[in-house]
Amino acid sequence: MVEMTDNMTRNYNNYTSTSKLEQASKQQTLAMDGYDNQGMLRSELNINGNATNVGNTCINMDSLNSKCGVVGTKSDNAGQLNEKQHFYDPYQHREVKHPTSYFDTLIHFLKASLGTGILAMPSAFKNAGYIVGTLGTIAIGILCTYTIHLLVTASYELCVKRKIPSLTYPGTVAAAFEDGPRPVRKFAPFAKMMTNLFLVLYQIGSSCIYVVFIASNLKAIGDTYLNNDTDVRMYMVYILIPLILISWIRNLKLLAPFSSIATCMTMVSFTLIFYYIFREAPSFESREPVGTIKSIPLFFGTVLFAMEAIGMVLPLENEMKNPKRFGSMFGVLNSSMIPISLLYTLVGILGYLKYGEHVKGSITLDLPHDEVLAQVVKLLLSLSIYICYALSNYVAFDILWKGFEHKMEKNEHKICWEYALRTSIVITTFFFAIAIPNLEHLISLIGAFCLSSVGIAFPAIVSFLTFNEVYKNAGNFRYSLFCLRNLVIVIIAIFAFIIGVFTSVSDIIHHMK
Repeated sequence: MVEMTDNMTRNYNNYTSTSKLEQASKQQTLAMDGYDNQGMLRSELNINGNATNVGNTCINMDSLNSKCGVVGTKSDNAGQLNEKQHFYDPYQHREVKHPTSYFDTLIHFLKASLGTGILAMPSAFKNAGYIVGTLGTIAIGILCTYTIHLLVTASYELCVKRKIPSLTYPGTVAAAFEDGPRPVRKFAPFAKMMTNLFLVLYQIGSSCIYVVFIASNLKAIGDTYLNNDTDVRMYMVYILIPLILISWIRNLKLLAPFSSIATCMTMVSFTLIFYYIFREAPSFESREPVGTIKSIPLFFGTVLFAMEAIGMVLPLENEMKNPKRFGSMFGVLNSSMIPISLLYTLVGILGYLKYGEHVKGSITLDLPHDEVLAQVVKLLLSLSIYICYALSNYVAFDILWKGFEHKMEKNEHKICWEYALRTSIVITTFFFAIAIPNLEHLISLIGAFCLSSVGIAFPAIVSFLTFNEVYKNAGNFRYSLFCLRNLVIVIIAIFAFIIGVFTSVSDIIHHMK
């Protein structure tokens, strides 16, 4: 798998320094504000009023002292000023060729979250029941948001320690193990390899689902007009070339206008879907409030896949013009996840109440086949997911390309190899989609297998390793709560992985017989 290299971070050697006086003033501001937008780090502060050094972690106290009215001695103030002057804020050292704005990043994040998963929510509620489904979706939404915050906060702190501008997700995991307790440091390469593996599998799995979704909806339209029952796999063959072409877009910034268009198409489509749902009022009659023990794990895997966008988090945050606005209170993450959670719950419960036990893997497939308006919905969402396919492949390509990019530096055919890799990813997703063309089972399997680990367990482990020494010095009670928090999250992830994968695989095998 990919080795630990300097390519995992953006090291900018051509950073231009300001004068000493300007630098001191700038760093003073950064030292006071750097942690304000990383809300979780505020809980790590020592209330004695002095700059605290725990292991490699440097925590500056001036912001807290000024709010609490703490006045230090001249020597204390001199020491604190020295800490400010040496404080490294990664955000101020990033040089991104094509930085994205708050709005651009918000659109990308919404598109990464509002994919095919939301259209499978009625199917998820069928497996869980409308009461368990509602409570479970809200709980999973909170859990996903919290673990993303854990990851972003830990990544920022590790960048501060190492004085580097940014880290990728695998780089963050490796750095957390390398800087963690001595017994786990030797596992850093393995941890990085596993993170890369699960991320690539998740992104490729997501792309497989997109292929199945597009083909299934085009088949529903085609069968109506052609009066035949063409195999869905043939439609996968038809869309292969267009998928390859859109995957060749190399710049994330260039995808922003397409993402905006796709988001508009998605909103129009959902408006029409709600029209069909309410055209005849949904009913609670013969609808189950609680699903069976066997089917609830399928619900967890589907919702986790639908709501989790962990693979896009750090790439999007690293590309922002003002990355502090990603994880702040009203930043991209919170501004996205709250409406996403509510929308997923609404679509899930209303879709299930409308179509009941007959609901399919995508609610679009339950719409009338012979109505033009329903066909417009399927076509618009197919185009939207087609654009989302490029975003999904972006992360998979980025991880794989970093593995051998340094070997291609002097290769005059480097660009050809890059396009070859992008094409190979598309072809891989195509063959996996051919193998498992059932949308409902594929979504649940990818969610349980990949996202229970990379979306839930890994962020908790990274947070524990990064802030372990800080909490040890915060007292036994706080350290116990810190350990318990991360342990509970990891246990939930392990349970979801085992039960979810087993149930999904069993259903796939049963469906193939």
